[in-house]
Amino acid sequence: QVQLVESGGGLVQAGGSLRLSCAASGATFSMLNMGWFRRSPGKEREFVAAIDGSGGSTFYADSAKGRFTISRDNAKNTAYLQMDSLKPEDTAVYYCAADPSWALSVTPTAYDYWGQGTRVTISS
Repeated sequence: QVQLVESGGGLVQAGGSLRLSCAASGATFSMLNMGWFRRSPGKEREFVAAIDGSGGSTFYADSAKGRFTISRDNAKNTAYLQMDSLKPEDTAVYYCAADPSWALSVTPTAYDYWGQGTRVTISS
């Protein structure tokens, strides 16, 4: 059973940065595609970014392109989401998710394992 634990959320001013971490256990981490999703108040869960097991392929939502960077350290079993130039509309609970299949996906249902979420609040 894969377990995921996010950390790094908090309150920052608009224009600031945060780095979220997702520590994984219970599986060979390099065989997992990792994704970041978020849920804002009153909205559906939305895709943010994904990275394949090797770290060689990434994919971003339009809202994240140019501001967010997804990465991973397979030696540390950890995925990251570096978020820069944060905006109030980035306020959400951010979740990491793991998908053992071979193809990167933007669809939440493709991910079998989820963390508990970390809250990010951006003040204007």
